[in-house]
Amino acid sequence: MAARDFDMIVIGAGPGGYVAAIRGAQLGLNVCVVEREHLGGICLNWGCIPTKAMLRSAEVFHLMHRAKEFGLKADGIGYDLDAVVKRSRGVARQLASGVGHLLKKNRVTVVMGAATLSGPGLVSVRSDKGTEELTAKAIVLATGARARELPGLEPDGKRVWSYKHALVPPHMPKTLLVIGSGAIGIEFASFFNTLGAETTVVEVMDRILPVEDAEISAFAKKQFEKQGMAIREKATVKRLDRAADKVTAHVEQGGKTEKIEVDTVISAVGIVGNVEGLGLEDLGVTIDRSHVVTDEYCRTGVEGLYAIGDVAGAPWLAHKASHEGVMVAELVAGGHPHPIRPGSIAGCTYCHPQVASVGLTEARAKEKGYEVRVGRFPFIGNGKAIALGEPEGLVKTVFDAKTGELLGAHMVGAEVTELIQGYVVARGLETTEADLMETVFPHPTLSEMMHESVLDAFGRAIHF
Repeated sequence: MAARDFDMIVIGAGPGGYVAAIRGAQLGLNVCVVEREHLGGICLNWGCIPTKAMLRSAEVFHLMHRAKEFGLKADGIGYDLDAVVKRSRGVARQLASGVGHLLKKNRVTVVMGAATLSGPGLVSVRSDKGTEELTAKAIVLATGARARELPGLEPDGKRVWSYKHALVPPHMPKTLLVIGSGAIGIEFASFFNTLGAETTVVEVMDRILPVEDAEISAFAKKQFEKQGMAIREKATVKRLDRAADKVTAHVEQGGKTEKIEVDTVISAVGIVGNVEGLGLEDLGVTIDRSHVVTDEYCRTGVEGLYAIGDVAGAPWLAHKASHEGVMVAELVAGGHPHPIRPGSIAGCTYCHPQVASVGLTEARAKEKGYEVRVGRFPFIGNGKAIALGEPEGLVKTVFDAKTGELLGAHMVGAEVTELIQGYVVARGLETTEADLMETVFPHPTLSEMMHESVLDAFGRAIHF
């Protein structure tokens, strides 16, 4: 059978791949997407979206317990874990089917199967129906990543879980150990802790949420501990002894090893890129620590071959993948898009309280030689936060003292994952402190704290 020819083939239909395909089609390219498992990728099916649905259930459950504070009555409060999971899976299904509709609407050809790059511009797709050959001048790798598995800590789906197991839990943990305190680990710790699991988080670095500003990490840690979580920093899980109904973790901290007995463990120790079985090495693609090496335009160095999203390295964020997908599609179509600026991509963690940031931390800015001005504003000084019953939080801004450039913004508290985009826009527009000070923020809103934090950096805060 003759090979089918396209202008662009995208391998992987996650938030990078399907967006690249749609943008390419909008620009008049004949586009094909190859997907081996499910449209929408990990993000829609097993990541960003279903976890947010579950965390929303936990948030409502938490608020129900606080009903009396708001002058309300709620008796017999409980939850049905199966129903929580069912809702989460339904949300994921709805969005995944929406991706299929969007691809069809934009006349993107979808081929289900496992892809291999069998030569320059040549893709072989294996499926139940056999092998099909596809050709294109441009090929976009959007194969994503999967959970890292450490020797001895591998998930088994029974008592030791990966993020996938945690999304369809076989039981509700009574005692839970979470290994790793990045976004995935902390979100699951927050969810199960809120539903009543006695939760311990073990982090190998010197603080939880290690990519965040140190002040924000410390604030978040205090809130988690208030909620009953146990936090172990500078600690390593050396071994897991598994039994039918429990797991004994050997945790090394400060030169001593302690045994922690729990009924469930979640391993969230990072991710590795899906680079195997694609034929990349034969084409001369450079792979570094399981990720494809690219330039600022996602080019791999092999003619016509691009890599976007998680497979191309940090930051491992769906919105970064989508933006890269648009950029590459525009490049392939002959456009001249701006390269992605990683320092202007926000990171969001949907634990309780939420954490969000963009740009440089205070420590990193100083390391880079900046003389900084730092502003802070606490949620307790904001009328809307108090009215919402959410007075615990902090907004922090970091400026270049010489130029007034906004170098970074860091937040912890209610709805900060929505607020952060204000600072992302500010950085994108190369806004200075003067522009932000002169901007009128509506009252009463949480966003006023963003204004006050800027004012505080320059000794002008009004409400603090």
